[in-house]
Amino acid sequence: MKYSRRSFLEFLGKGSVIGVASVAFAPVLKACKGEVSVSESAVEATPYAANVVFQSISAIKEDTVRLADGFSQQLLIKFEDSISESDYFGTHNDYLAFIPLNEEATEGVLWSNHEYLDPILMGTYAPVGEKTKEQVDKEQYAVGGSLVHVQLVEGDRWEIVMSSKYNRRLTAKTSIPFHWDEAIDGENEAIGTMAGCAGGVTPWGTILSCEENTDQFYGEYIYGEDGEVANRLPGDYGWEAYYDYSPEHYGWVVEVNPLTGEAHKLVALGRCAHECATVHELPDGRVVVYSGDDGNDRCLYKFVSDAPGDLKNGTLYVANVEKGEWISLKYDEQAVLQENFKNQTEVLVRMREAAYLVGGSQLNRPEDIEIDPVTGSVFISLTNNKPKGDLHGSILKLTENSDDKTGLTFKSETFLAGSKEAGFSSPDNLAFDPKGNLWFTTDVGGYTLGSEGYEFMPCNSLFLVPRSGERAGELIRVATAPNESEFTGPFFHPSGKYLFLSVQHPGESSQSRDALTSHWPEGGDSIPRSGVIVISGESLSTLLA
Repeated sequence: MKYSRRSFLEFLGKGSVIGVASVAFAPVLKACKGEVSVSESAVEATPYAANVVFQSISAIKEDTVRLADGFSQQLLIKFEDSISESDYFGTHNDYLAFIPLNEEATEGVLWSNHEYLDPILMGTYAPVGEKTKEQVDKEQYAVGGSLVHVQLVEGDRWEIVMSSKYNRRLTAKTSIPFHWDEAIDGENEAIGTMAGCAGGVTPWGTILSCEENTDQFYGEYIYGEDGEVANRLPGDYGWEAYYDYSPEHYGWVVEVNPLTGEAHKLVALGRCAHECATVHELPDGRVVVYSGDDGNDRCLYKFVSDAPGDLKNGTLYVANVEKGEWISLKYDEQAVLQENFKNQTEVLVRMREAAYLVGGSQLNRPEDIEIDPVTGSVFISLTNNKPKGDLHGSILKLTENSDDKTGLTFKSETFLAGSKEAGFSSPDNLAFDPKGNLWFTTDVGGYTLGSEGYEFMPCNSLFLVPRSGERAGELIRVATAPNESEFTGPFFHPSGKYLFLSVQHPGESSQSRDALTSHWPEGGDSIPRSGVIVISGESLSTLLA
């Protein structure tokens, strides 16, 4: 399935001569205190031509993970598997990050977001107002995040180090302070994190977990013209009946130390349905962080930190894609913000409103963001926008006009658009492998797969777009997901020999435990469970050789 070899070569920005990079993505942790120091990422130009020795597989509805020839898979962990004597792995795992614990990266801490939950599959479903506190407590434990020590063992397999001090959970009950000088809705800390979708890794080795659709849990405030709360929409799970926490305490980027589990919420990056937080390090140690707001007609953001190694203070911008401009969301710099908000904190709490007021572009569900390790271009998944007639979404390529990405102007263009002819729909998570090939997953809803307009998508998939070699620019389906699930959180081991990948929400349209639409991964008549797999094999090794 080739969409345009010429356009692909133009996307590379290299003409017909393709340069490549060998990138050590994940930092190696050197210390175990409040901050962790890391080794510098090595970026070395080397000759490379992607050797694709396998063929694209077809899209078939099947309750298993199907892989192209020469790939293998291992189920690493699934919902309710023990990670210690007291904790178990959460549900609906999304973003993954592997942080090496040694130079060889044969051991590491694996982070997993646990985004949301299915009360039917968990056995906690009850009509509105009838859910018990015990059921709510069980649901609150199942979301948040897991830190799991993993190691490579004989036979190219990964296993959990059950006795490790690094194994721990963050849940909807974990106290997490705000990394900010002012209180948020009267509090200096939030109780819990949930709705973690995609994320990022900082140069100093911490995880950025992004709280997305938090309105499902504690609802959302509706603000009046005077800026005061006029109404509150309820959450979906009925948690407010027992834990009446402020909606303003959720919807932030959460920074987590993988060695200690310490965390704080980053107010300076604003509050919305954050999909990701992709980090670019500047020569002076400061960072640029890109983030999307996953919703119809929502915006794309960039944050530039004031100081190295810290995300407490900096300047937040929203993108105007039509003009190719980044617009400041600083209260002191925008008269329209001063007219509508009391201070910078209120701007950040109600970032969506602020973004519209200053002219931010309303995009088609900006989700995951990745930076091309060769060209430095920024790739953004625009998953879809059905009310506007965009059923299949696209991948946007953004090129900053400044080399360090701190400038205020950029160019943008559609890199790849979903359609029946293209062979994919609804791009979601993105990943560049250590050689700079692009991988992406799709997110067609479980109720939508195979339906009218999506007949060519009976299942979600993992795709590869080689950046070089004879098949450069070809769209290759590497894997298909089990019934009604999606692949999420693709994260490459530094060697490139292993791809950690989440299988999220298999059987999500199941109406009861007696009418299950999936039994992945255990088969038989088992309850479907989200889990993490590791993809490896000769085809992957050959591709990246």
